[in-house]
Amino acid sequence: MVTLFVLLQAAGSAAIAQMGAGLGAGLAAIGAGIGIGQIGNRAMEAIARQPEAVGDIRSNMIVSAALVEGAAFFAMIVCLLIVFLA
Repeated sequence: MVTLFVLLQAAGSAAIAQMGAGLGAGLAAIGAGIGIGQIGNRAMEAIARQPEAVGDIRSNMIVSAALVEGAAFFAMIVCLLIVFLA
């Protein structure tokens, strides 16, 4: 948290910090969308190759998608903190 305040003070103005936060939130959402799309793509390819392993593949896919969403959610929360603390 101290590092966040140091970075905000170094930015010089709140407008620059808010613009960066908006860009960061957008990039986090785009990255999560691409990541989940890749997870789904690879899971469908794996199910097509081995239909008998559909249960294991599905459970691993759900865990991986949850981890990607968690990372994106964390990035968006940090961006919102920058907006409201700047």
